[in-house]
Amino acid sequence: MSVDFQRYQQAAIKTLQPPTEDTDPVLVPLLGLAGEVGSLTTAYKKHLRDGPAHEQGKHQLREELGDVLWYIAALAHRFDLDLDDIATASLEKTKDRWRTTPDTEHTHFDDHFPEHERLPRQTTLTFTPTTRDDGRTVIVLTREDGSPAGDPLTSASHIEDDYRFHDAFHLAHATVLGWSPVTRFLLDRKRKSDPHTDEAEDGGRAIAIEEGISALVFSYAARHRYFADIKHIDNELLTTISHMTAHLEVSICRAADWEHAILTGYTAWRQLREQNGGIIHLDLDQRLLTVDPL
Repeated sequence: MSVDFQRYQQAAIKTLQPPTEDTDPVLVPLLGLAGEVGSLTTAYKKHLRDGPAHEQGKHQLREELGDVLWYIAALAHRFDLDLDDIATASLEKTKDRWRTTPDTEHTHFDDHFPEHERLPRQTTLTFTPTTRDDGRTVIVLTREDGSPAGDPLTSASHIEDDYRFHDAFHLAHATVLGWSPVTRFLLDRKRKSDPHTDEAEDGGRAIAIEEGISALVFSYAARHRYFADIKHIDNELLTTISHMTAHLEVSICRAADWEHAILTGYTAWRQLREQNGGIIHLDLDQRLLTVDPL
């Protein structure tokens, strides 16, 4: 017999015993869920230990999972939640977190703006280390025509950590997300034909938010080998970024898109760091960011 979540929950709560006097009605099903998770763990331990000799292994696992599901339904009822709605929300969260569409699927936030206000779909920038008269080495970012893109950058730190190459992160945001107020500033692609968009999406506050995201992620990355050999980022960090950008156009992008953008940016940053500069190629249509030596 096929059972959907709504029918299952309705049937399950019919067997839910009323709480005793002065007892939190949530406590018993909550403790029961914790106990059944332990029983499930024990059943799986036996399955690993005994292998094929444990003939009832699969049956026992099914039974323990059923008990877990019953307690989840009971808790949902105690919290006045619908199990069907919980399952739907869970699937939406999973879809947001993990890429299920081709990497080339892209939202361009500026398609209806004049061409000179759009992020270039393909372009090249050069990160050149330059020694100043005071002995400091700065990174000069230049466009394809040789004109400067922003001011020369140091790492602005007591310890040299090569944050001076951090514009690679903004370029990755532009490439993968189709969004980067910092890149718009660097390439003079602010959407000035619409004053409201220019102020709210491309203005100083949006730029500060993106710079804040870059600094936040860099602090996290420094504790995780700058994402070398790492394929996934903690949900907590992606959730914080989502909160920071909730009022901006980029809020329609998924956590999976942000993860892709961050890892793409750090791949480029590590190459720039190792090579002490480089030529970076952006392809927004293919969501690709590549680096060549100077």
